Amino acid sequence: MSLLSNKYRVLVVFVGFLCLVSVCSNYVVMNFTFICMKNDMSFTRNDRGNETSPVSLFDYTPNEKKYIMWAVAAGTIIGTFPVNFVFVRFGGRWTFFSAGIISVIATTLIPMAAQTSFYALLLARFCQGIAFAADFAAIGLLTVRWAPLSETAIFLGALTSFTNFSSVLTNAVSGAICEGFGWRTAFYAHAVMGLVFFTLWAFVYTDNPQKSSRVSSVELRKIQKNKSEQHLDTKNVAVPYKKLLTSPVVLCVWLNAFAEMSIIVFLHTYAPIFFNRILKFSVAETGFLLALSVFFPLPLKLVGGIISDKAKCFSERSKMLFFNTVSVGLVGVLIALLSFIPQSYHYVSVVLFSIIFSCLSLNCAGFYKCATLHTSINYVALSTVEGIITTWKCAVKTKEPWKKIQHANNLPEVTSPSS
Repeated sequence: MSLLSNKYRVLVVFVGFLCLVSVCSNYVVMNFTFICMKNDMSFTRNDRGNETSPVSLFDYTPNEKKYIMWAVAAGTIIGTFPVNFVFVRFGGRWTFFSAGIISVIATTLIPMAAQTSFYALLLARFCQGIAFAADFAAIGLLTVRWAPLSETAIFLGALTSFTNFSSVLTNAVSGAICEGFGWRTAFYAHAVMGLVFFTLWAFVYTDNPQKSSRVSSVELRKIQKNKSEQHLDTKNVAVPYKKLLTSPVVLCVWLNAFAEMSIIVFLHTYAPIFFNRILKFSVAETGFLLALSVFFPLPLKLVGGIISDKAKCFSERSKMLFFNTVSVGLVGVLIALLSFIPQSYHYVSVVLFSIIFSCLSLNCAGFYKCATLHTSINYVALSTVEGIITTWKCAVKTKEPWKKIQHANNLPEVTSPSS
């Protein structure tokens, strides 16, 4: 127990990471199962005027897929400020737990909702979006409460890798489950894992390390070293929204977060469709190659965090500018290149996908760290932009619309890193 109490923050980060992965995977799994659902003829429809025979009830049109995606965005946008208020008022333990349970219930009900009515499916997706609104607030609060200042970027590197890891987990697992057990099982499996992870969260996490009997005095001193009173006590603090909205640093963080998260959501949402329809990989190949291209860069998250925290030969500002330029600006250029690669060179596209995710993995040492060092209520600053970004997205059918969406996403990417 002594070893655990001296490293209890590591356990907290690990469990928090699993919960973040669960909430993200629960809504991302729909993006992959679109490929499998269209072949399920257990329920059919004949409401399309251009169809000569009934098609699967779950073979959604591009317009329907757009609304299915936007339902998550709507839930996240509407839920952002209420979730932030609850985090500030009541802390993260039961707030994040409640968000997780909402995500688990909504994910469990999606198969039933999909066969009941399209509007029931949109409602379930909306609830997933509300739950997702808690992810970035949880990252910020967990970092402020449990990360020593000397390990801020390492914490952020570990926690913000949840998007990559959720994509790896979902694409790899869902591909095998869909082909072996059906698309409904993919949702049930994700829901079960989410319930397990959030039960662990309720048991392990506490908002006040100093009040936990599981934390040793040595561990507590390390966590609180050089922290201000604002960092040590964020509960029941009035959020200075006016100062946040007029702070050049916070506005710059928001711009960079908007630019980068637009690309992240875009890639995680439409990469399965791109690999399957545009690059012509099979369902199993799509799951494997996507998992590989996203998993390969994961260690760079921790490497970037360690370099940012431990390299003393450069100023904090210089390090943040460098990592932010790579993770935001360079990514915009690479995304533009991706849209011009011919379909016949599909493995080149896979390699470039890995390079893009490698650059994105360094964001923890860029604007994320800037927000954490600038304000103790960084979870409010970071979570404000997360719901807006998915309104950029639309359905993909051919190569040309894909190019247009990529170029639209590139505009904020290439203009924001030096803001």
